[in-house]
Amino acid sequence: MGLIIFFLVACCILSISAGKNVVHQLSVSLEELYNGASRKLALQKNVICSKCEGRGGKKGAVEKCTTCKGRGIQVHIQQLGPGMVQQIQTMCSDCHGEGERINAKDRCKQCNGNKVIREKKILEVHIKKGMRDGQKILFHGEGDQEPGLEPGDVVIVLDQRDHAVFQRQDDNLIMKMEIALVEALCGVKKTVDTLDGRTLLITSHPGEVIKYGHLKCIQNEGMPLQRDPFEKGLLIIQFLVTFPESNWLSTDRILALEALLPPREHVMVTDDMDVVELVEFDPKEESGRYRGEAYDEDERPRGGVQCQTS
Repeated sequence: MGLIIFFLVACCILSISAGKNVVHQLSVSLEELYNGASRKLALQKNVICSKCEGRGGKKGAVEKCTTCKGRGIQVHIQQLGPGMVQQIQTMCSDCHGEGERINAKDRCKQCNGNKVIREKKILEVHIKKGMRDGQKILFHGEGDQEPGLEPGDVVIVLDQRDHAVFQRQDDNLIMKMEIALVEALCGVKKTVDTLDGRTLLITSHPGEVIKYGHLKCIQNEGMPLQRDPFEKGLLIIQFLVTFPESNWLSTDRILALEALLPPREHVMVTDDMDVVELVEFDPKEESGRYRGEAYDEDERPRGGVQCQTS
C-alpha cells in the first residue's frame, strides 16, 4: 500500500509542468569577479493575479469554448481536387487559443481576464570571488508564473567586460609590460596595480637578461580560486623590450658600449663578396607597388603583334 501511495505522489509531482526559464545577461568587470560583488537586478515578470486567484474572472464564469471544444485550435478541411483534401489547423478565433472563454462582464478587473499581471521584481545577485565569464547563477522559481504550471527559473549569465591591463586565462592573469633596453640588461623595477587596490613592486636581479617576449610569473597573484578564495592563480607577465631610436649614441660611445657587451660573431670578409646595405622596408608600400606592377602587366598586349582595326 505504501509503495502505491508513493507511486501516485511521484506521478502527481512529475505531471506538474514547469514554465519557461528566463535568461538575463549581466555585464560584470574583472574587478567584480576578482573581489566579489553584489548587484541588484530589476526585471518584470508575470505573477498570478491575487484578486481572481488566476481564474481570470468570477468563480464559475470560466466556460469551455464551444467553438473549439476547449482545444484552442480549429481544424479546417480544404478541397484541393477530386479526392484530395488538405487539413489545416488554426488558432481558435473565439477564445484566442485559450480553450475557454469569459464573458466581458465577468472578467477580473485587475488582470482583465488574463489571469496574470506584470510585476517588478528586484533580484540581488551575489557574485562570488573567482567566478568566470559565462558562469550561470540560478534563481529557482523566480520565472514567470502561469496557472497550473510550476514557475520557471531566472538564469543570470555573467558577461565579463574586457580589461585595459589584464587578460584572464583560467585562474591566471596575463599582462604585458614594456621595459627599456637598460632594464632588460641591468634589472627591472616596475610597479603593478592589482585588481584589489594593492601595488606590487616587480624587480629582477641585475645582470639577469630579459629577452623580448620573455614570460615570468608571480605566485598567488592571479584570480582567486572559487573553491578557496584565499588561494590564487599566477600573475603572468610578458615583457616587451623597447629599443632606442637610431643614432642615439655617438660613434666613440658605441665603441665603448660594444666593449662592455658580449663579443659579436667574427665574419671573414673576402674580395669576392658583394657588400650590400640594409634599408627601411614598408610592407604597405611594397604591397601597393606590386599591385601596380600587376595592373600594368594586365594592360600590356599579349599574343604577339596586334593588328590595327579601323
